[in-house]
Amino acid sequence: MIEIAVCEDEQPIREYIKRLTEQFADVHVSTFGRGEDLLKEKTVFDIILLDISLDLNEKDAINGVEVAKMIREKSGAIIIFITALKEYVFEAFDVGAFHYLLKPIDEQKFEEVIGNAIGQIKKRQVAEPLVIKSNGGYIQIPVNNIIYAENEARKIVIYTKNMDDDSYSFYEKMEDLEHRLGDRFFRSHRGYLVNLAEVRRYDTTTIILKNGVSVYLAKQKYNDFVAAYMNYLRKV
Repeated sequence: MIEIAVCEDEQPIREYIKRLTEQFADVHVSTFGRGEDLLKEKTVFDIILLDISLDLNEKDAINGVEVAKMIREKSGAIIIFITALKEYVFEAFDVGAFHYLLKPIDEQKFEEVIGNAIGQIKKRQVAEPLVIKSNGGYIQIPVNNIIYAENEARKIVIYTKNMDDDSYSFYEKMEDLEHRLGDRFFRSHRGYLVNLAEVRRYDTTTIILKNGVSVYLAKQKYNDFVAAYMNYLRKV
């Protein structure tokens, strides 16, 4: 699931942008009326749609460019500015904006820009290795090498296709790892996260992976798993 934030102080425009964004598959959209609220949010966003002139008439409010600068200090999210004021566009690109959209929004242009941004995020998810802290150091694991992850006490163990060292344990919440690995992985059970590319067969309670390992498939997740797996097969 790709996490998208919409930060716009005018509610009708905010809801309109949310509706347009939710037309894309595999996205979750959160909305914010103030930059301060976006900055306080703990969700790690992949794409942020940000109004440049946030609270322009409110004293001491943070405008969109300032919000973007703060986001850039801790995040590599794709930032897309939304503005009715063309004179702010060049300033927007100083913070590494992916694109900008002018109000009133051209829906065709909106779909093109958001579609390209989502494509960039999916490329990142495929190309970027998973970085974990294990045994006192940082390890980069190619995502394609991951077979599945399992909760073990307070740690997560990742099993890979590496011949020399096929498992790595580290501290992290499974929910956070699930977000980092993206929609090519499925949370089949609270204790398991599987690479859909490594599925050999399945039934209502079990997923058999290509390395012969069986992992639990929670009954209440069966339909969601089938939908996710069919969607993955269509893409490949």
